Amino acid sequence: YYPDFPTQIKRVFEARREIPEAEVEALFTSFISSSQVKKVGKLIQKRLGTKLRPFDIWYPGFKPGGAIKEEELDKIVTKKYPDVKAFEGDIKNILMKLGFSQEQAEFIAPKIEVDSARGAGHAWGANMKSEKAHLRTRVPKTGMNYKGFNIAMHELGHCVEQTLTLQKVDYYALQGVPNAAFTEAFAFVFQDKDLDVLGLKSEDKNRKHLKALDYFWNAYEIMGVSLVDMKVWNWLYRNPDATPEELKKAVISVAKEVWNKYYAGVFGIKDQPILAVYSHMIYRTIYLPDYPLGHVIAFQIGNYLEGKNLGEEMERMCVAGNIVPQVWMKNAVGSEISSKPLLDAVDEALKHIK
Repeated sequence: YYPDFPTQIKRVFEARREIPEAEVEALFTSFISSSQVKKVGKLIQKRLGTKLRPFDIWYPGFKPGGAIKEEELDKIVTKKYPDVKAFEGDIKNILMKLGFSQEQAEFIAPKIEVDSARGAGHAWGANMKSEKAHLRTRVPKTGMNYKGFNIAMHELGHCVEQTLTLQKVDYYALQGVPNAAFTEAFAFVFQDKDLDVLGLKSEDKNRKHLKALDYFWNAYEIMGVSLVDMKVWNWLYRNPDATPEELKKAVISVAKEVWNKYYAGVFGIKDQPILAVYSHMIYRTIYLPDYPLGHVIAFQIGNYLEGKNLGEEMERMCVAGNIVPQVWMKNAVGSEISSKPLLDAVDEALKHIK
């Protein structure tokens, strides 16, 4: 029981995330109200050659490396990783390709065990220094495919963070990172480098601009979903006796409200319920905001890491441990959590991507 945090909303934001709900909401609303949104929307419409439709909120066309067909990537990955143990055995090499020293890679790799997942990927960090972190990803009988590898890279980011913040933080009670958004940030940084690890690093001069636009559009989508999540849980506290049917109506109503305020002007369509599609918002209380926070933090960290060594910098950041988020961020990149680096990168990208 937390006398100072009497609701789950307060417990999630102020006790677990350590960033007040109002601060998170202000970050999201300022981002999805930015002038860059309409500009990127017009660019997507131009690239599609048709008017935007609600499902274009998931437009995938900015992903760098899209020039390589997924079937080709599948062949490369399957040959390299016929089973989970092949991937596990290559973690040391993957880390060294990412910029970790041989000493770091030899310290981290044996502390990560890879398991085959039945469902989605997952990273389960250890709580005892004698135990291993567990990385789970889908590996069909025919061998790992590109999708499984991409997920594995994301989960590897989690596992490396979990290992560093357990093994290297000097005070056990401070193990970990400030909140889930920070481990998501490292996971996104690793996931972004999947093609580099396969030796398929793109020489496309526009790659960093496409990456900025991809991050931006993904964040724009999930911030809207997160606002729906936050508003729905506030509605539930105002209506504690609500029936499932009333909750369903409220979710759809809130989704339309958020859509009309922040998306209708870009898409030219009103009253769309598409932001209500995530089941997370009911069974994982207000977890969704960790994703857009993760995007913003990941881009900020990625932007800072440009030209620097990932292995050295990640360890330096991680050993700060589970301290207050804004202090952690200042220590990591020299400034508090901010969407400005991403918005500035989008402004620059719009000059190059047509």
